[in-house]
Amino acid sequence: MAGKHSRTRIFSSPAGIVATAAVGVALAVGGTVGAVQLVSGPDQSGQVALDLTPTTAASSLTPSSPATSPSVSASPSVTASPSATRSQQAASRSRERTASPKPKPTAKKTTAAAKVLESGSCGASFYSDGQLTANGESFNPDALTAAHKTLPFNTKVRVTNPANGKSVTVRINDRGPFIDGRCLDLSRAAFASIASVDVGALTVRYEVLG
Repeated sequence: MAGKHSRTRIFSSPAGIVATAAVGVALAVGGTVGAVQLVSGPDQSGQVALDLTPTTAASSLTPSSPATSPSVSASPSVTASPSATRSQQAASRSRERTASPKPKPTAKKTTAAAKVLESGSCGASFYSDGQLTANGESFNPDALTAAHKTLPFNTKVRVTNPANGKSVTVRINDRGPFIDGRCLDLSRAAFASIASVDVGALTVRYEVLG
């Protein structure tokens, strides 16, 4: 803020008065207003006194109004989520529960027991050599087969060792044995399944299966 200075000048001529007025205008434009006071003293006939007291312009004391801040735009309104609606259908827990049907057990297929057409006891032996059997097959000592004198080919015979209870079912595909007291001649594999081959021959119980 500019300091306040009080100066009084006395002019005796009209030209001085005009010059002083011009100075006051210039001061006013520059921001300081000079108060021009015309004084007529009793001792100075025809003289004019000017009181140049600079005053601060009122406009300079007035604080500039702050710039208007930009208006804040309103935030977009939040759209309410659609309210959940319950189905008119009754809840499952309110319904009467029905027992689920139990699966029916699957009946197991049972093989019908073979019918015994004939049974008896006789001596049995084994053989492991031979090229062809009586029905034209190649002899296989590892197959469960046997030779009989009269039974039809492919007849099934269950042979049991009464000494240990082991049994084996063989298929007739050959003829023999031709030794008294023996009715069956088993392949080596069939004989080994019920007794030791070191025995050579033993009494067995047989059952002809239909």
